[in-house]
Amino acid sequence: MKKSIAQGGRGNKRYRYLCSNGEVDTLRGGMLINPTMRIFPGTSLFGLVLGLSLLLSGCTSHVAREWLPYPLTNESFGREVKVVTIPLPVIASSPNEGITAGALAAFLLHDSKDDISTLAAAQVNYNKNFGISSSLYGAFYPQPDRSWEINISKSTKVNQDYEIKLRDKTLAGGQVEVNLFAFGFSDGSARFFGFEAKTPKQRETNYNDQEIGFNLSAGYDIGHHLQIVVGERYRDVEIKQGAVTSVPFIRDRFKENRIPGINGFVAHAQRLAVVYSTLDSLTMPTFGGYARASVENSSKLFGSSADYRHYEGEVKGFIPLDDARYISVFRLMYNQTLGDKVPFLEQSILGGENSLRGYGRNRFIDNSFFLLNLEERIRLFRWEIFNVKADWELAPFIDLGAVMERLDKAKSSQFEFNPGIGLRAVVRPNIVGRIDVGIGHDGPAVFVGLGYPF
Repeated sequence: MKKSIAQGGRGNKRYRYLCSNGEVDTLRGGMLINPTMRIFPGTSLFGLVLGLSLLLSGCTSHVAREWLPYPLTNESFGREVKVVTIPLPVIASSPNEGITAGALAAFLLHDSKDDISTLAAAQVNYNKNFGISSSLYGAFYPQPDRSWEINISKSTKVNQDYEIKLRDKTLAGGQVEVNLFAFGFSDGSARFFGFEAKTPKQRETNYNDQEIGFNLSAGYDIGHHLQIVVGERYRDVEIKQGAVTSVPFIRDRFKENRIPGINGFVAHAQRLAVVYSTLDSLTMPTFGGYARASVENSSKLFGSSADYRHYEGEVKGFIPLDDARYISVFRLMYNQTLGDKVPFLEQSILGGENSLRGYGRNRFIDNSFFLLNLEERIRLFRWEIFNVKADWELAPFIDLGAVMERLDKAKSSQFEFNPGIGLRAVVRPNIVGRIDVGIGHDGPAVFVGLGYPF
């Protein structure tokens, strides 16, 4: 196969790059076909921009590591870094946000073992409620037991999102696990329908959920499978006029004396949890079980708007068949909130991409919830695209759940039955992209995102 070097520039400033499968001469309008591009230091800024623009056509490149400083690369990368660039259209629809359309460019950086150690994505979307949104996302996996993610997003109308998420299980010889999630966001698509199960869609209201806070936890391993976790959570919430003008504002329909927290609130809570896990992977399990029991206390003494407690239990199981081509997955979860004048967004909530997938986020709210998720993850085929090996999965699912005052008062008529189907692209060991379509009484709901729902 012929390899050619193309050079160009103005004056003494020059750029150069090496392509296979075709010669590129940008000054003469040459064509790039199935490119595998190598970019070297010593080129001009113009050359760098030109080279990156060529990458957006969808290709695999090899870039000198010194051009990709930390955190894009780390000691696990070689001298040349394999970068896979994938441009994609974005078309998404969710019950709360409506239809969003745009484009993104994803950059997958491979370490010396050819595993994806960094994912970076730039995205521009349009939504009639929020205008034009621009976002940058990064996920970094420098070690198997250490990772962090950042997300920066800003819309021309109302919405914005700034997040950082850290996980580190390298402390004390791997016996201590620390997790941190810090955030600040405004969500002008938020909905509230009232308390209790079966709240009708006719009671739908909209608001801007504006929050700042953090969630910090530290877990200590006892033996191979047991972990004791302590945590601290802070959340400062303001409720403002939403972005969806076709839906009534929450305070035009509901009042503070009936809906605590409708004028904003502060939650500052401490929790204790016990976790038992035999999972073979934290992020992409194919076998094993998981059980967690937790209690969390929020007190006015530490700055919360009200005194209340959360009790929660969760059990998950993963059963593989045919060398994990078929994985039967279940989750059973119960949550109980006890207290007086508990803010509505601090009560037990169902709805959204990780619970009842036939409804939008926060669709049902009450003092407790019971949830059962069943999912069959079926590997259809393994396909290499843009030099990235991905397992493509089909995932039919059933979500069954209800909110209630407490479990002993639950009635079968309160439960929501949401069948649906998911499509997953799995790039091991770190990345899962998914599309889930669930059916509820309000109609179909479509969710697009990263990571498994549970």
